[in-house]
Amino acid sequence: MKKIILVAGATGNLGLRIVKALLNKDAEILVVVRSNSAIEKIKELENLGVKIYKVSSWNLEELKTSCIGVSCVISALAGLREVVIDAQKVLLDAAILAGVPRFIPSDYSLDFTKFSYGENRNLDLRREFHEYLDKTSISATSIFNGAFTELLIDEMPMILFKQKMILYWGNKDYKLGFTTMDNTAEFTTKVALDSNTPRYLRIAGDLISPREVKVIASQVTGQKFRLFRPGGQRLLAIIIKIARKLAPGEKELYPAWQGMQYMHNMIDERSKIAKLDNSRYPEIQWTTVKYFLLKHHGKKSI
Repeated sequence: MKKIILVAGATGNLGLRIVKALLNKDAEILVVVRSNSAIEKIKELENLGVKIYKVSSWNLEELKTSCIGVSCVISALAGLREVVIDAQKVLLDAAILAGVPRFIPSDYSLDFTKFSYGENRNLDLRREFHEYLDKTSISATSIFNGAFTELLIDEMPMILFKQKMILYWGNKDYKLGFTTMDNTAEFTTKVALDSNTPRYLRIAGDLISPREVKVIASQVTGQKFRLFRPGGQRLLAIIIKIARKLAPGEKELYPAWQGMQYMHNMIDERSKIAKLDNSRYPEIQWTTVKYFLLKHHGKKSI
């Protein structure tokens, strides 16, 4: 019999990619969505041919019904406390009541297990959920993927194409972990179908330093990039405090200071990964930063 995998958060960017990755696997896909979700997003899921279970109020009883017979629940829910803590707790409790054996929480981040509360608001929420999750009987696996590679050309101000600069903090030779959303989604589906996974799995499509990013950006664009270092971890921490005071954005998922907090964590020695789990599923083709930037710029070779 095919395993039944339930995905929550499938109307989001990563969640949709997870659903699409599951389509290529020998599994039955069930997506749970709120009935008031955007019509076009639900329609997109319907066009993929997956089974959709609509819930009206995201309560325990409705979600329990959707989880019956499910082998693994994948959470790709994104948001602040009302989502990562409140909504995800209901989903978890429903999965346990329905007898679901495995749960993948919505982490998809750098490894925050060595950090303390107060160092990153969004990761604090995930840590708090872990405390609840680890007291339950369900078998859970968290996936740590560093930062999404896509952020290099979007929300993470590291590659400044107009200024032809690579902005970095701290050590220019410190390796940072980046993984594309597609690689993360594919790895997640493998984990969902694998009945014997550990509590934590750590992956990176590429481990690369700012100095190496500068070389690659120059090669890909044909323009000379230079490194720009405003300061180290201490200065960045001060700037974060100032930015958060001037523009709190406490109800925003990714205010400017939140991105700075994430970068501050990435360059911290505590986030360094001793051993990657990329080889657990050798069939995955990992996308390097170089290949990603080449594809982004529409070039096949340099």
